[in-house]
Amino acid sequence: MTTIEDIERAIKRLPGADLAKLRDWFDAFEAERFDRWIEADAAAGKLDALAQAALAEHRGGSTREL
Repeated sequence: MTTIEDIERAIKRLPGADLAKLRDWFDAFEAERFDRWIEADAAAGKLDALAQAALAEHRGGSTREL
């Protein structure tokens, strides 16, 4: 089984172009995981209170157009 230390050593040996490919892949991987996490939280209603608070602030004049 590969350990984190093995992965770290392998990454340190990558040439620049391969390191850039890994970085791009990992960024996309993390973005996809984050999107799934947010979607699951939204579906479960975990963000409802935050949305209601933001809407209340907007209705109260606490926001401005960007």
